Amino acid sequence: MTGDDIKHLPLEDLHVAAGARFGAFAGWSMPLTYPAGVMKEHLHTREHAGLFDISHMKLFEISGSGAEALLNRACPFDAGALEISQSKYTFFLNEAAGIIDDLIVTRLGRQRFMVVANAGNAEADEKHLRQLADSDAKGDFDAKIEALDRVFLAIQGPEAWAALSRAGIETGSLLFMHGFEPRENWFMSRSGYTGEDGFEIGLPEAEARNLVAKLLEDERVMWVGLAARDSLRLEAGLCLHGLDITPEIDPASAGLMWAIPKEVRASGAFIGADALRSILERGPVQKRVGLKPEGRQPVRAGAALFDADGNPAGHVTSGGFGPSTGHPVAMGYVQASLAKPGAKLFADVRGAKIPVDINPLPFTPHRYRKG
Repeated sequence: MTGDDIKHLPLEDLHVAAGARFGAFAGWSMPLTYPAGVMKEHLHTREHAGLFDISHMKLFEISGSGAEALLNRACPFDAGALEISQSKYTFFLNEAAGIIDDLIVTRLGRQRFMVVANAGNAEADEKHLRQLADSDAKGDFDAKIEALDRVFLAIQGPEAWAALSRAGIETGSLLFMHGFEPRENWFMSRSGYTGEDGFEIGLPEAEARNLVAKLLEDERVMWVGLAARDSLRLEAGLCLHGLDITPEIDPASAGLMWAIPKEVRASGAFIGADALRSILERGPVQKRVGLKPEGRQPVRAGAALFDADGNPAGHVTSGGFGPSTGHPVAMGYVQASLAKPGAKLFADVRGAKIPVDINPLPFTPHRYRKG
């Protein structure tokens, strides 16, 4: 990708002024770290509140009489079961049940939904939805698909709600995995890609600048970059599309079947339904697991895994040092027969064999506000 093709965040000038170090991610120039550094940014989020610019992600509004039917065909879930303001983690799957993208869908009204898509997949997701809507000769999928132009911010951590309250935004009625429109052209949800209580807010640029200024007046709030976002989500055992889940990996292998209701597994007509049912029938060949390397040496994505006899056993998809855990953490895929605590594996790190234990996920407990 040439420099001309790189997309820039609407608030890039604020990140430059804050001393951010930038890097390319999913076609965007993104703040990786700020002067405090990844360790402090990570721990500050766990203890107080981290502010993330996630405007590289995309918000789509889907509306109309066929919105539910379209989503039920595109995703392995039941859009009709969502109550107004309820959010659901789900996927777009291909015919082989591979994960094209993972998404959060929120019902905004009787015939209106908000979809949050990942940065690298946003254009492909929009095309996928439009082709699906256009392929329907009977008109069942009659829906308007609108990609919204919004700044998208996340504020995560145990003091996020208090910082938002001080900035004039009350969050008390909003529970985990719910979203609503607090003001015109705003969308706000409570989910959290860090394992902490947190909020995501999509809003027009001018209002975003005003909100950021108010939030940063609060000593509990600190800008946090993509590097700490990665270590936070890895400790929380959360997948990154493109690494831990891809179009070659199905939800059963990824340990994400909890996101697909039993009745949808049994009789849903979503894309990839037959393939997923057959995977479930015979059992997945590989499974995603948490991995705890011995010692202090992080084991990175791409490292091959071997069993005690030196036979290939799998590979690492995400890995690094866990600032909250105080030791290296990783995730990866291993043969289903080895996917149990106590299995002894070894990771190849530049020719050295590092002992690795299978570790339950998450590495740090989730602290979402569910009630």
